[in-house]
Amino acid sequence: MTQLDVMFGYSVPPSEPVAMALGRIREVYGIRKLTVDEAEKTVRVEYDATRLTESVVHQLLRRTGLTITGQLSLIPPQPEPVAAPAAS
Repeated sequence: MTQLDVMFGYSVPPSEPVAMALGRIREVYGIRKLTVDEAEKTVRVEYDATRLTESVVHQLLRRTGLTITGQLSLIPPQPEPVAAPAAS
């Protein structure tokens, strides 16, 4: 089993029917975990890559009625390195 995570952003908060449809995604064989962060407007899905692909996960989310804006990076932006002053 190969576990992968993918995160998508959405624009409109999920309505009750969409939230119920998101809950049913957890029943799909290969979906391990689904986390919705309403503050960040993101959906993170942990899935088994031997059973599903990233595009299938994306299609499953779209079929719930959630307005997906795109895939997001799971790696947070790194701060710019501060240049050390030149030694004289």
